[in-house]
Amino acid sequence: MVVDAKTGAVIHEENADTRLHPASLTKMMTLYIAFQAIQRGEISLDSEIAIPAYAAAQPPSKLGLRTGQKIKFRYLLRAAAVKSANDAASSIGFAISGSEEAFAKRMNATAQAMGMRNTTFVNQHGLTHPNHLSSARDMTVLGRHMIYDFPQYYNLFSRRSADAGMKQVNNTNRRFLDAYKGADGIKTGFTNAAGYNLVASAQRGDRRIIATVFGGTSTANRNAQVMKLLDKGFASQPGQAAPAQAPALVAATPALGPTSGAHTIRVTGVVRRSLRPQQRPGTAADAPVLVATASGIEDALAAALLVSSSPSATTQPEPAPARVSVAAAIAPAAPVTELSDMAPATAELFAEAGITPETTPEARPTEMIMTAAAIAPVDASRMQAVPEVVTRVSTSGGRLWGINVGRYNSRGSAERILIQTALNEPGALDGALRRVTQRAGGYDANFMGLTNEAADLACRRLQARGAMCFMIGPS
Repeated sequence: MVVDAKTGAVIHEENADTRLHPASLTKMMTLYIAFQAIQRGEISLDSEIAIPAYAAAQPPSKLGLRTGQKIKFRYLLRAAAVKSANDAASSIGFAISGSEEAFAKRMNATAQAMGMRNTTFVNQHGLTHPNHLSSARDMTVLGRHMIYDFPQYYNLFSRRSADAGMKQVNNTNRRFLDAYKGADGIKTGFTNAAGYNLVASAQRGDRRIIATVFGGTSTANRNAQVMKLLDKGFASQPGQAAPAQAPALVAATPALGPTSGAHTIRVTGVVRRSLRPQQRPGTAADAPVLVATASGIEDALAAALLVSSSPSATTQPEPAPARVSVAAAIAPAAPVTELSDMAPATAELFAEAGITPETTPEARPTEMIMTAAAIAPVDASRMQAVPEVVTRVSTSGGRLWGINVGRYNSRGSAERILIQTALNEPGALDGALRRVTQRAGGYDANFMGLTNEAADLACRRLQARGAMCFMIGPS
């Protein structure tokens, strides 16, 4: 299969929806979720990971991890992306979700949110399992998301070698990277059942092409097929191919910084214009003194949060590719000239990726939005109880239930998610009270004061959107 990366236009396809064994192409999803977990504050690049026995026991290709050994998360990422190490991939899943099964559920939820209709994941590494299947189209979709959703990490796939903590590891795709002009990633895969698979991307000038091959008979055969497909892509005229169907994806919410305290904000409807009053005639000295009431502040804050995420409130983006629909836009920040000017988390991402401050990552196509469906419910038994802030919850009329819509790395992030969710589902969450609960791993965003039926309906509606949700029963 061949697509234009920016537009998603299909240039060539053959048996693109046939379900086959993806082998280590699976690790693209494992790494995608890992990058998303870092972005959300679930884990950091420097988190020390204790290697479980089942990960250490995985067959080659492997890094050689030992049971109980501790290693930084960044080295597991490098080993999985560059060497395609099965033990590293398994350890990534365990570190994020606690088990292979739980991580596989998160992989499948993310795949569904991306529109990968022919994919079911069973493990993190891609070793053969009868129910672990995908297609060339789905893996192309995943590769495109990897390139545009996490440009700060994409360079991992172009490294010929990398320091994986224990040893220096070589890239399984280095022959192709060295042989094809403009090639810069992304992932190989091989098992006896799958054959030789490859999702590859190359850029020449301002045009990027992605090609995917399943079932090659050898590394050389696979690479030759991919080169022919990429040549076909670059030889085509942009805009001549029919655009592929764009899956309906859910926009991920940027994390906010910590706030000074909790606030209850009652949103009664969608705000469609700024609440700022028109300036009155006369000089500034003649202007009346305005008194802000508590309710006015709350309404203004709710409006500001909504307007801040609206395309009309941002500066105009760069010209988008033809035939795309913009679901969300975020105003570009002022140029950063030094890493010290960045927030710590941002500086860490740039340092890991080897991007200098003046380097601008490749812009994501405007119709392509990062999925937020990859956060799986956290097992309550793994949470540590700590003091929590509770917003008034009514216990009358059987309204003893609630729902959880995610755990976030700051109170501000959790509060913003609650407001946006209330705006998206005003009917299902009518009368619910927002509640931010601080726990050892972050801040839980909950809606409380619901009946059993209302909580079930709200979760089903949110999950249908691809959002994370699980019910909270009476305590």
